[in-house]
This record gives sequence, structure tokens and C-alpha cells, in this order.
Amino acid sequence: MSEETLLSDLEKKRHTGAHILASAVAKHLEDEKVDVKFGIGPPIEHGFYYDFDLGERTLTDADFKGIEKAMKHIVKQNLPFEMREVSISQAREISAHQPYKLELINDFEAKGLSTVTYYSIGKFEDLCRGNHVDSTGKVGAFKIDKVAGAYWKGDEKNPMMQRVYVLMFDTQDELDAHIAMLEEAKKRDHRKLGKELDLFAFSDLIGPGLPLFTPRGTILRDELTRYVIELQEPLGYKNVDIPHLTNTELYKVSGHYDKYGEDLFKFNMGEREFAVKPMNCPHHTQIFDSRQRSYKELPIAYYNITKVYRNEQSGELAGLSRVLSITQDDGHVFCRPDQIQDEASKIYVMIKTFYATLGMNLQVRLSRRDPANPQKYLGDDALWNNAENSLKQVLSAAGISEFIDGPGEAAFYGPKLDFMIKDAIGREWQVATIQLDFNMPMRFNLSYVDEHNQKQHPVMIHRAILGSVERFMSIMIEHFGGNFPTWMSPEQVRILPISDNFLGYAQEVESALKVHGVRVEIDGRAESLGKKIREAEIWKVPYSLIIGEKEVASKTVTPRKRHVGDMPAVSAQEFTDMIIKEIKVRSL
Repeated sequence: MSEETLLSDLEKKRHTGAHILASAVAKHLEDEKVDVKFGIGPPIEHGFYYDFDLGERTLTDADFKGIEKAMKHIVKQNLPFEMREVSISQAREISAHQPYKLELINDFEAKGLSTVTYYSIGKFEDLCRGNHVDSTGKVGAFKIDKVAGAYWKGDEKNPMMQRVYVLMFDTQDELDAHIAMLEEAKKRDHRKLGKELDLFAFSDLIGPGLPLFTPRGTILRDELTRYVIELQEPLGYKNVDIPHLTNTELYKVSGHYDKYGEDLFKFNMGEREFAVKPMNCPHHTQIFDSRQRSYKELPIAYYNITKVYRNEQSGELAGLSRVLSITQDDGHVFCRPDQIQDEASKIYVMIKTFYATLGMNLQVRLSRRDPANPQKYLGDDALWNNAENSLKQVLSAAGISEFIDGPGEAAFYGPKLDFMIKDAIGREWQVATIQLDFNMPMRFNLSYVDEHNQKQHPVMIHRAILGSVERFMSIMIEHFGGNFPTWMSPEQVRILPISDNFLGYAQEVESALKVHGVRVEIDGRAESLGKKIREAEIWKVPYSLIIGEKEVASKTVTPRKRHVGDMPAVSAQEFTDMIIKEIKVRSL
């Protein structure tokens, strides 16, 4: 193989680590006489993996210590990497008993390659393109993370292999920091917290990927979407409503059917094919097209917070992160070309405001088409160049000079600005988006009458603040670790009367708070105050109000702030005023 994939120094170490792992697994299983069939072992974020077919032998956590010991022995030997280039026919002889390698060799030959390369460390040799460090002693610090099932080449029609994941960093300190982050991530796992805090559930009777939101979880959803509505309605966005079923002809015109037909839930009604809607944008075009529009009416902006449904494979479903029923915070602006920059800039400000409220800093990626594969996208070069230049002008107007360039990251109908955040433990997520679309208005023949009485196609801007509400909730739950800001907390105040003698005053305080929309509950159980306080902390309630004889006599409350402790006693009215302000300004 004459062509090498260029890797960074750390990626080279990780790539080298994959060879070391493959050699170590073979050594670890040598006494058991396991016929090890080798797959592939690329570097990935945070480390590398290698795929193995071990027949009936299943690797478990109990094998990790032995494999790591064998890996460390190879590293200690500081074995050099030796390369040899052979013909395709020679490669078939070398890998005669390795079916997955033979398949790769056939693939390389189909691509026109006449030779391939093998790299060896000691007695272990593997088919590989190259890009390693010089010797095994120059890799970083590593630790086996987990083993999981993976289909060969990612195709469920192929054999299932065992994929061993290994973490690797330049230094032990970096590895230790990453392992600590993973441990923290386990504590923050939204699936774990969702159950503990009674936010959502899944039912086998309903099916995987179809979450059920409890009253507490629904409050979280409603607070998030309410804030988005509050930000966009002053900008002229109007709420619309669309059906959940549609004739698939709609998606054939939009282009979604050809691109994503396998992801649709389809069924027949008579001679017509219908689908449960997987997206909203084509429907919004038909609302725009329901009557003739004038240039004076533009921009026209619709929003819709509604469910869509996509046929994901069951193995890809993961808590709220990836579901079959997706609640989209969807918005579309139909505007003139001269309005693009102004409208996109308004959306940018809206996105910036929303994430600043949550204490999340944004990074922007300009996601454009892959110039090497224009067939993947709708529209001609002129349309794409115009759209990409328009987004660059939006970035310039916003004073954003540093952004990630993302060739190949565009939607099939247009380029976009994607917004990334880092959560509280440093993980990066793609969240909001602004997408320009010159194609769909042309495909649906949408038009407005311009000032010269000529029909023109509008530009369509797709925008999402949350994107998928479910996925965003998974990110947000983990970001806050369940310790939500007061304004969105399902339960904002818990009143803790020391005994039944003080229940009457507790109810007075409760009523005063509820009048102002504060979500408040009384823990009137015959339990000790210490136990009530501990349980309020477990439920991550922002404020507890302790009420005893002193508070009743002085008409005060003693607030206790989550994870902080007791605050000075204040009048019930002072506390009410304070929390109302905190909720209103959506403070962290």
C-alpha cells in the first residue's frame, strides 16, 4: 500500500498501541490454543480499538489484567517496527488463514493497488498502511477500557466480532485525568439520574427508544421549550401545527426520500404510501406555499415544537441520546436573499443568549459540503458557493474570526453553522444549528412576488436552538449532574416543618409561594429533620425551608441552599421575593 493515512504524533502512538494489543491478545490466548482471527485496529478519540474473532472464546474484564501484562512486556522490550511491501498474491499467502485480512486485501486490489504492506513487532506481523512510532517503547500510557460486540465493517449482515477498547494518552497524568472524568461521567449518566430523580422511563410494552416523561421530567421539557419560545416570538416567529402522517410524495419532492428512505416508518393506505413524519421542514414549505406571498411580507418565520419519528436500529438507541420519537425544536425562516445576514444574525444572538443562560460557552463550525463528493448534495456549485459565502458573512458580522472549518459536514441541501459546547466535565457536544437552504424552495417551486412584480424563490433558513429536546435533555442532565438551576428544577422549594405543630404555618408559606408559580412541596412526614434534609439533597432540591417554633413566632423561614447549607433566617416575604427574582432572571 503506497498511500499512508497521515496521523498526529498521538494518533501514531495509538495506532502502534493497536498492534501491541493484537499481539498481546494472541499471546494471552496462546495456551488455550484459541484460533485468533484479526480484524482492524484504528486510533480513535482517547485511544484505539482492535476487532477480534475468537470463535466461542469470549473476552471479559477478567482477561484485562493478563492482556495488559502482555502489552507492558512488549512495550518494555522496545521492539522496532519493521515494514515489508509485498504483492497482492504474496499477501494472500501470508494471510491465508486470516479471512478478514483476505477480505481487506481483495478490497485493496479492487481499488487498483498492486502491493500492500505488513508491519511486524517481534514475531507478530499485521497487514497495515503504516504511520507508527519507531518502536513499541515510545507509546503513551494506556489502560484497557472495555470489550464490546461490533459487526465486521459495521454491517449487521457480517459476523459479530469482539472489539477491545484501550485508552491511551501521552502521559500517565493525562490518562489518570481522563479516567477520573469517565468516573465522573458514570455518576452523571442521564439514564442513572433520570431514574433516581424520576424524570423519564422506558417500557418494554411500548418499545425501545420511546421515552415516557414523568411529571417531573415534563417540567424540565416545558421550561426549556418555554424559554426558546420566549426568545423567538419577539423576533416574529409564529407557531404552526402539522400532522404526524404524510404522503411520501412530500419527501420525494424534498429529496429526503432518496437520501433517508430507509429511516422512514412507512405504510400503505390504499394505493398511496404514507410515512410517519421524520422531519418538519417540508411541511412548513407547504404552509408558506398555501397562498401567494409578496416581498413585503418577508421574512416569514414559523416554529414548531413537535415529535418526529426515525427508524433507528435498536443497537444505536441510547437513553435519551438517541431515540425513535424525537421532539424537535424546529424553526424555519423564509426570506429574501438580502435578508439572509440579518435573519441568521438574529438566530445567532438567540442561540448565544440561550446557552449563556446555561453557562455553556459556544464554539462554531462552518459545515460545508465535501468538494470531492458533490453527488452527495442537492444543487449546483453556484448555489453552494453563494450559501457558504453568506454564512461566512454572518460569522464576520458577529465578530467571529475563529471557527472550525467542516468540509463534508453540511446537510445534503445546504451548508450550516453548527454550535458546539463543552459540558461541565469537558466533553464536547454539537447542539444548535443555522442552516441555509436554497434548494428546497426551488424543489417545491416556492415563490414570492418581488418589487418588480416578478416571481422569485425565497431562501429557507433552518434553525434549531435545542435540536432534539430528548438529546439536549440528556446533555443537560449530565452537564448539571441533576443539580438544575432553580428556574428549571422540577421541585424548586421543599418546606421542612420540624413537627406537625408547625404544619399550619408551613402551608401558609406554601400557598404564598404557589401564588407566584413557585414549585413547592411540604415534607410533612413524621421523620427527623436530619433525614428530611438529606432526602431533599438527594432529590437535588435547590432550596429547603426549615420551619420550627422560632420561625412560626417571627413569621420567618430558615432557608437551606442545596450543597451550601443553612442561610440566615428571613421573612417569608423576603424569601419569596428572592426566589421569584432568581427564577425570573434564570440565574444559574
